[in-house]
Amino acid sequence: MASFKSENIEIAYEVYGEGKPIVLVHGFASSGKINWLDTGWVEKLKEQGFSPITLDNRGHGLSQKLYDPSLYPARFMARDVAGLIDHLGLVEKHGPVPIMGYSMGARICAFVGMDFAEKVSAVILGGLGINMIHGLGGSEEIVQGLLAPSLEDVQTKVGRQFRIFAEHTGSDLRALAACMQSSRDRISAQDLEKITVPVLVAVGDMDTIGGSAEELAEIFPNAEALVIKGRDHMRATGDKQFKSGVIDFLAQIPN
Repeated sequence: MASFKSENIEIAYEVYGEGKPIVLVHGFASSGKINWLDTGWVEKLKEQGFSPITLDNRGHGLSQKLYDPSLYPARFMARDVAGLIDHLGLVEKHGPVPIMGYSMGARICAFVGMDFAEKVSAVILGGLGINMIHGLGGSEEIVQGLLAPSLEDVQTKVGRQFRIFAEHTGSDLRALAACMQSSRDRISAQDLEKITVPVLVAVGDMDTIGGSAEELAEIFPNAEALVIKGRDHMRATGDKQFKSGVIDFLAQIPN
């Protein structure tokens, strides 16, 4: 695992293969390995001639742990993604590159697409549909679940779900709580209209966390929706429909 400094924060990353680069941004309480390697995404993309590049978002995985909520807005984490693209010289070597994020990672990728458009050739938003605009509920329950003395002390369903997942991934619970407590930069339809590159919005049809893929896709000037049949937020991540839809989408993007 390699690392680089983004705004004086140590960010871990991994480059797989030697094909066309694509940058992968994981979701909350996950990591590059858990979200993309363990689910078969890295291997699938390598088979298609890509060089998947994963990073661990600040406070996650092997990246530096931070305990100040003011350091975790998605717009700040988007600067880490842009910094990695610069660190590896991807635009100079290959031109703008596709980026893909899941859940929180999709939100981060939206900010990359808005703030660093010159670095991006396409944006894939997984696990986050129209609720990117409407917002997500339950953040306080998640924070309480993460900071509780033990899982047995967590009383709410959503709090237990996130506590179990965070413990399963070996995450730093205090760092995750700080991330969840961070102020949310609001995203409006007018903001998303600034992303003019091709966009794929992929969400499970049972995903009540992410919301409708079709509704979000309608907002972008150049987007399509992929509805992942029979999948909710957690179970869509490594789904075969998701993978094949992304491969088909990427095949349409000019090299």
